[in-house]
Amino acid sequence: MNTLQLRTVNVVQYLQPLREGGSLPALVKADDDYLYVLKFRGAGQGKKALIAELLGGEIARAIGLQVPELVFMNLDDSFSKTEPDEEIQDLLKFSVGLNFGLHFLSEAITYDPLVSTVDALTASKIVLLDCIISNIDRTAKNTNLLQWHNEIWVIDNGASFYFHHDWKNWKNHLERTFPLVKDHVLLEKATRLTEAATAIKELLTQEKLEDIIAHIPEDWLISEFDTMTPGDMRAAYLEFVNSRLSKIDILVKEGEDAR
Repeated sequence: MNTLQLRTVNVVQYLQPLREGGSLPALVKADDDYLYVLKFRGAGQGKKALIAELLGGEIARAIGLQVPELVFMNLDDSFSKTEPDEEIQDLLKFSVGLNFGLHFLSEAITYDPLVSTVDALTASKIVLLDCIISNIDRTAKNTNLLQWHNEIWVIDNGASFYFHHDWKNWKNHLERTFPLVKDHVLLEKATRLTEAATAIKELLTQEKLEDIIAHIPEDWLISEFDTMTPGDMRAAYLEFVNSRLSKIDILVKEGEDAR
């Protein structure tokens, strides 16, 4: 099996904040000379949003969707010292260490449900992806999809796996479905959900899932507010995704009924 390869790069230049996101991501340049959208560990949802970005993005890639390259990004303390904006200065200060980034797709445009095109199978896969990872944030108001080179690219999965904000009660989520699918921006175009479900079950193997989850940095799983060990958390992410896959036919029906 091909194991996941995630590169680590160093931020060498902070270019500009991207203010359309609530967590104030930034456009940065790394030491490989490429541009990235940097997601900060010191932002609102902290390291948990980075975990959701990693898991959501690599699960999307595993089921055959287009996802920009995801990388770990080292940020040192020099950037906060030269930043005049106090809000950004604090964000940079609290984010020293290992952050997360996605390759910047130059000239990509935000997916617009009124004018952008997407084929039914891709739409169906994206809808089911979000049912599996419990992504509440792919709506007409905030599509979190890009159109680039005539293809749809999946970005911004940080609002997924929201059960991990309350580890005491995470098991309550195992039996749930995903009624919020009714608000999904692609639901109307997702007319091949059954076919997409079959493909997802084949592509998202247990080994693949375990490999993706194994790539969560240990440091991101440690918090003074959580009592679970990093190993227990990894097992919980795996159990959660498996619980969704085991009821994928129910998720398909829920989506079809909502449509």
